[in-house]
Amino acid sequence: MKDISVQELISSSKYIPVDVRAPIEHKESAIPGSVNIPLFTDEERQEIGTLYKKSGEEAAKWRAMEIVSPKLPRLLGEIKELKKTGAEPIIHCWRGGMRSRSVASFLEYAGIPSYRLEGGYRAYREYILERIPEILPQKAVVLHGMTGTGKTDLLKALQEKGYPVVDLEQMANHRGSIFGMIGMGEAHNQKTFDALLFDRLNEIKGANYFIIEAESKRIGRAAQPDEMIAKKSEGIHFLVKSSIPKRVQRIYDEYVHPFKEEAWFEEEVKEKVTKLLRRISQDAATSLQVALKEKNYLDLIEILLIHYYDPRYGHALQEYSGPFHEIDADAPDVLEQLEKKITHAITNSNSGLKI
Repeated sequence: MKDISVQELISSSKYIPVDVRAPIEHKESAIPGSVNIPLFTDEERQEIGTLYKKSGEEAAKWRAMEIVSPKLPRLLGEIKELKKTGAEPIIHCWRGGMRSRSVASFLEYAGIPSYRLEGGYRAYREYILERIPEILPQKAVVLHGMTGTGKTDLLKALQEKGYPVVDLEQMANHRGSIFGMIGMGEAHNQKTFDALLFDRLNEIKGANYFIIEAESKRIGRAAQPDEMIAKKSEGIHFLVKSSIPKRVQRIYDEYVHPFKEEAWFEEEVKEKVTKLLRRISQDAATSLQVALKEKNYLDLIEILLIHYYDPRYGHALQEYSGPFHEIDADAPDVLEQLEKKITHAITNSNSGLKI
């Protein structure tokens, strides 16, 4: 049995983390790319924990052995299959304790060389939280813009072209507008967000700058690190502008058209829109209710933009002193326009950074 440090795990592509914790633990906090091969189901884990509290460690260990013994051939077989991919499985649990040590020992008994993550998931999390501020590139390029101006599409296009983009909404699995949350599923928690953020920053390590969308500190269930917020406020700022009709159509095409025939769509939109009725004027609320009842989603989106999202975003923009470099999102060459302006702004920034 050999212990592998977190740094060794992260710095090599030959390793694959194998999480032997219960599925509920893996869902709550996992190393990106890890495979969950649990010793216990969620129910079995709860049973053993209860037994430990009531009857002590010896009784809990005995029950754990009874549960695990019949599973061993399958568990070890699954880990053995992973080795056939060319990757080296690294066993881990929460803190490198009994569960990972037991599995690694069983592998050794079966004649399979085993590797264990030193300190378990807890050591991994401590490591990435310490490293995130250290590997943040020096300069932030920040895209601002009202809802529906296509900022996310621009970020994705830039990333595909190799730019050092950090897509915070993707990492949080959360978008700010009500339609932006359609089809997204459950937002990621802080641990998942931090792990995905570290992975991306590690990928672009060495870049002098990074490109992000202007987000508030909290995105859904997760919060950005203070160091990123500070770099954002001191960054180079671009304001993406677009007409109301174009913005309405973008939102409709991306978030309404693909889902409007789904059984859950109408009820989900109704639930989210209803929560906003008290936050806009009475006339706008009345118009919104009519559009909702008639399923006129184009009108509904326009009312929300004009009477809810735009006033709030305009207020948020006042937090930045500028200057803002403007980008016309409705122009056919918007991506090329943005690339040129980023290059020019970075090259001529006071920091002296160059692409």
